[in-house]
Formats: sequence, structure tokens, C-alpha cells
Amino acid sequence: MPLAPLQQIPADIAAVGDYQAYARERMSEQAWAYLAGGAADELTLQDNRQAFDRLRLRSRVLQDLRGGNTRLRLFGQDYEHPIFVAPVAYQKLAHADGELACVLGASALRAGMVVSTQASIELETIAAQAQTPLWFQLYIQPDRDFTAALVRRAEAAGYRALVLTVDAPVSGIRNREQRAGFALPAGIEAVNLRGMRPLAVSADPSASSLLLGGPLLNAAPTWADLTWLRAQTRLPILLKGILSAADAEQALAAGVDGLIVSNHGGRTLDGLPATIEALPEVAAAVQGRVPVLLDGGIRRGTDILKALALGADAVLVGRPCIFALAAAGAVGVAHVLQLLRAELEVAMALTGCADLASIGPQTIWTPHSC
Repeated sequence: MPLAPLQQIPADIAAVGDYQAYARERMSEQAWAYLAGGAADELTLQDNRQAFDRLRLRSRVLQDLRGGNTRLRLFGQDYEHPIFVAPVAYQKLAHADGELACVLGASALRAGMVVSTQASIELETIAAQAQTPLWFQLYIQPDRDFTAALVRRAEAAGYRALVLTVDAPVSGIRNREQRAGFALPAGIEAVNLRGMRPLAVSADPSASSLLLGGPLLNAAPTWADLTWLRAQTRLPILLKGILSAADAEQALAAGVDGLIVSNHGGRTLDGLPATIEALPEVAAAVQGRVPVLLDGGIRRGTDILKALALGADAVLVGRPCIFALAAAGAVGVAHVLQLLRAELEVAMALTGCADLASIGPQTIWTPHSC
């Protein structure tokens, strides 16, 4: 039987990673498999973390740090720091209050939050509780009319941007979920998708493949659907799931407003590169024309600094917030964000960076040949 959420943060939680063990004790086997697991052998899931550890920082001394800050401006909105809460589906799996507790924690630290299409609480209810800017993560559904209506709901509720996830036309093969027998428990569903017409799927005994050429991929979005979405809304559109310069260039040509370097937290295709390793290629292609964000593997403030140094404007944090949510509700989420921000500011000071604009490739240590 999972334990009850913590009522106060124990002293031995001193870093973001300390929440994981507490979260595991407070989730069912099935919920843990879904929220903590990745695709197949979970190589990409692991490498998202390990790639950060392979990078080293270059310290600088005696720098003028007066007036230092972590402020940034994205899409006409000012933020106090570059740490956003990433979209995570079905947060009631982690805590009974789900996304409502998560948005309370984000609001306490004035962190932007991206709400999942597959949230377990209505997007309007989350927005009513928020005291921080919200973006809405969108999957283009086979029912395009329903998708357009969902966009209008997000606009009416005050969401500031759309985060179109483009790297998951089908779900990845997640062996950990299969072994745990994962299924959504009663009372938890993607409530924002209620009323959507189901995709008609009929078995074709003559089909030569299991997936390719079938109705699911035939209805999957393409670049043409991005053009369609652009015509549906005036909100900024960010594409989430970009890992290559080629896709970045095509996205810019299609008129997107921002990119998120992401491999879906290692949950779609195993064997993809770690996001921090894919970031420089994408940033070089973009050359500052639109904001570039990154998710995947962030566990320390130094990870955030490394991402900013290699071309990101901001980062999104997913599993650490969910583990903290499971362990201690809204207070846990706020604590994780506070820890990351404090560590980022310390790392900036010790590398001589007074503000985000001061962070660049020179912040990463590289060996010099003699």
C-alpha cells in the first residue's frame, strides 16, 4: 500500500534527486511504471541524465556580479527565471490533487507551467487556480474539429502559448509499463478529450504491416497540419520534439514561434540522442531567430546552466516535479523549483555570469591542446 504524502519536507531532502525514493513509496507499481519509465531498454532515458554529467563548467573569478538576476522575456511575458514545469499527463496518478497541486507549487515559485492535453483535470479549472503564466501542450487529434475547439478553450481560459508536441505520432514501446500491467485506474482520464469522436479502426486481414499504412498513422499530423493550426490561433506556437537542424529549419520556414529540444523524456523511441547533446545543432540552425527551450534530464541547477550555455533560452522540468508532487504535493513542487533556482544562481555566480545574457559557450569547459 503506497504511503500518504509528506506533511512537511524532511531534512534529508536536500537536492532534487532526493525526492525520487520518497515518490516511489507513495505510488502504486503501475503509476510508477508510467511516470518514471521510458521506452524499451530506457537507454535514452538514462542518457538524458548522463550526458549532463559528462559536461564540465568553466569557473571565472573576480567578475562584477552587481545587479545580477535570472530574468527573461518570452513571447511578451516577463519571467523571473528560466525554469518551467514540463507537461506531464495524468498527474492524479502521482497525487490526488493532480495538476491543481502542481500549479500551486509552480505559482509559489512564479514558474511558467505547461499543461498537458492529457491532464487529469480540466484545463479551465487549472487556469482558474494558476497565479503564473500557463502554456497549453497540444496533440493534434485525428478529429481536427475537436482539436480546433480545444485550442479555443485554451485561448478563452487565458493560456499564453501552444506547445505542439510533434515527436509522438504513436506511443513508444514501454516495456516497464507492460510488465507492470499499467492501465489508468477508475476516476483518472484525459478529461479534456471528453466528447472527441474516436478514430475508426477496423482490422484488415490483408494488411502486410502492424502499424505502417494503418488508420492511426494515416491520421497522424504532418507539416500541413502545422499550417492549419497556425490559421486557427493567434497564440505563439512552439514545436516540442525537435532534435535536428533539418526539422528546426523546416519549422522556422513554417512560421513557428519557438522550439523545444526534446526526446519526450526518453518515452518514444529508444536510442535517440540525449537532448543536451542535440541542443547545439538545433541552436546553431536557429541562430536566435526564435526562442529555443530544452527538456530531459534536468536534475541540478548546473544542468540548467549547461543548457543555457549551449543555446537554450529556458528549460522545462518534468519528472522531478512529478516525484515531488507524489511525495509532498504542492509544497514539494515548490521546493524542487526553489532548489533548482538556488543552484542555478550559485552556479552563475561561480562561473562569473551576472545574468542569463552572460551565459554562453565559454561557460562550458573544454580541454585545450598544448
